[in-house]
Amino acid sequence: MSLERDPGAQGVPVTVRNWQDPPFNRWAFWHVGEILPSYRVARGGGPARSLPAAAASDPLAVAVTRIDGSAGTAGEILENAFTDAYVVVQDGELVTEWYGPLGAPDRAHALMSVSKSVLGCVAAVLIDRGQLDADREVTSYVPELAASGYAGATVRHVLDMRSGVRFVEEYANPQADIRRLDEWIGWQSDGHGGEPRGLYPFLTTLQAEAPHGARFQYRSAESDVLGWACERAAGQPMPELISALVWAPMGAEHDARLLRDGLGTAVHDGGLCATARDVARFGQMLLDGGTVPDGAGGARRVIPPRWLRQAWAVDADVRTAFAASPAEAAFPGGWYRNQFWFRPGAHGDVLLCLGIHGQVLHVSHRTRTVCVKLSSWPRAQDPAYLEDVLRAFDAIGGMLAGRDPVNPAHHPHGPAGVVSGLNRHGDTVPPSGPWQPNVI
Repeated sequence: MSLERDPGAQGVPVTVRNWQDPPFNRWAFWHVGEILPSYRVARGGGPARSLPAAAASDPLAVAVTRIDGSAGTAGEILENAFTDAYVVVQDGELVTEWYGPLGAPDRAHALMSVSKSVLGCVAAVLIDRGQLDADREVTSYVPELAASGYAGATVRHVLDMRSGVRFVEEYANPQADIRRLDEWIGWQSDGHGGEPRGLYPFLTTLQAEAPHGARFQYRSAESDVLGWACERAAGQPMPELISALVWAPMGAEHDARLLRDGLGTAVHDGGLCATARDVARFGQMLLDGGTVPDGAGGARRVIPPRWLRQAWAVDADVRTAFAASPAEAAFPGGWYRNQFWFRPGAHGDVLLCLGIHGQVLHVSHRTRTVCVKLSSWPRAQDPAYLEDVLRAFDAIGGMLAGRDPVNPAHHPHGPAGVVSGLNRHGDTVPPSGPWQPNVI
């Protein structure tokens, strides 16, 4: 499939092969649903959650020390990091937002692996309703996986990416599992006619290389298995589950899109496309403990509060597994739980939803802020860009909350590592600056 459109690259059309490559991705990320097959994720018929304007302020002028030691402002960091859109919300009020010339408040953008966190919230509701049991083996929901490496793995294992299954996400390696997945879902030709074999059949080919629960290792296949189990447990396809359990009840303003494979299976690990404001609404719901205003001065529950409390309150086992993984170098002191990242920031621990090419949702309890950045980085991963953006959002939150900026020397985070997700081919631009292959 290709589009007869010129994104500004000398008349070369955007296709399934180049949509993540620069300069095509800057246009393509706003038009993914026109390039790849997708499903509608309905916002429902209820009112959208209001984002009233906050009192005038200029949070982008706050000073930030970049990872390379140079001084700048939050605005300069966002301007120089291939930003397509950003939104800043504090306590449910819209502080500032911006859209590049190709974007708009009502236009959906590729979220990549931010999708995983939405999927995690679907699982949370199903667990709360008793339809999904985190302690049961995934094969009890998906018996097709009985001969795969997922035999013996529990739903909790895939929620926290703690199975022992081997899945390599080395984007520049044509033999890596993430590249093979591309062939099976049918987005690119496999050299044998290009007929899709499907995401779910691909998952059945994966084998284990370590005991389940023994390690943390970020792998997109874990989310795909989780999504399959959710669909089986609920008896509904993922687009309907996201709509009914998360998107509509949280008060989304616009429909989202969810990419699918060539056989019709939703791509759970990174297929969601949504507006920046709706991503901010999702973040505000997380900040408010899984609740939204009910219109009568109270709150209505969307996600079980204990799900978020469990994720935020790291225990020794979760922390130890993270510390032993390569991800510790990226987020020292951090952890991964329930399809969310957590990172110690300048103003306390921060919940993060992250996707390749610079998709970021930053939720800070301490400063009561939600920051969204949608991007089209030339590379799938850029550790320096990510670390600088996280520092900028920390600083914005600190300013809005009236907290003094903390000297970065007191919080010596290394450059953030590789954020994996919906990347189906190797980078075409050589990395610059710090680089940690296959870290996250």
